[in-house]
Amino acid sequence: MPNPAPVTPDAPAAIRMPLLTQQWLDLAFIHWAVEPGVVAGLLPRGTVPDTHDGVTYVGLVAFRMHRVGWLRLPGVPYLGTFPETNVRLYSVDAHGRRGVVFRSMDASRLIPVVMGRVGFRLPYLWSRMAVRTDGDTVTYTSSRRWPGPRGAGSRVTVRTGERIEEPTELEHFLTARWGMHNAFFGGPEPLAYLPNHHPRWPLHRAELVTCEETLVTAAGLPAPSDAPVSVLYSPGVPVRLGRPARPAGILTP
Repeated sequence: MPNPAPVTPDAPAAIRMPLLTQQWLDLAFIHWAVEPGVVAGLLPRGTVPDTHDGVTYVGLVAFRMHRVGWLRLPGVPYLGTFPETNVRLYSVDAHGRRGVVFRSMDASRLIPVVMGRVGFRLPYLWSRMAVRTDGDTVTYTSSRRWPGPRGAGSRVTVRTGERIEEPTELEHFLTARWGMHNAFFGGPEPLAYLPNHHPRWPLHRAELVTCEETLVTAAGLPAPSDAPVSVLYSPGVPVRLGRPARPAGILTP
């Protein structure tokens, strides 16, 4: 693998013709450090774990998806608006593109779950979910319905703190991710890269008040044995997703 591209807090390229638009709101970023060898076998062929100071990370990211829209059409208010909680890993490919790999994506709307699974081959799962705000605390709950394991879920509460004026290198590494790696296509070389673009993250310190979850182990990862190394909150950003690029970097038709 070549050297990874630099970690940049701002998106490296604009997306003028988005495939999808959406907003990611009320995000809680919870991360545990793991040795790269623990997760290497869970990444798509053509990627390796992305590391910071020799360590990679497992992320549990809970948020509200808001008004998903196709192309430049207006976002959909009901079917395109729902809670979501992801378990993700950190990856880099042969072009040095840093990204994320989703191990699970729990969402509360069945139709978007089916579309994500069939149309994009993403690991979407249908769950009962809620996001509730009470003063400076936000609580995210989920309980999996389909396809399983049924009942896998989470209850996470964070207390938001002060705005981070200068995020650390690690905080940029964990949040400034400008694409995902996934097997969007069939064939012998299925790996592709889906870029995204959004404003620089507004990040806040956060205290993890409650974290009861079985999503990490349900995603095929060891249960966290230590406290998270990073807990962050963001009020959110508007997002544009580009078309998947095949391994050679050529956009799909």
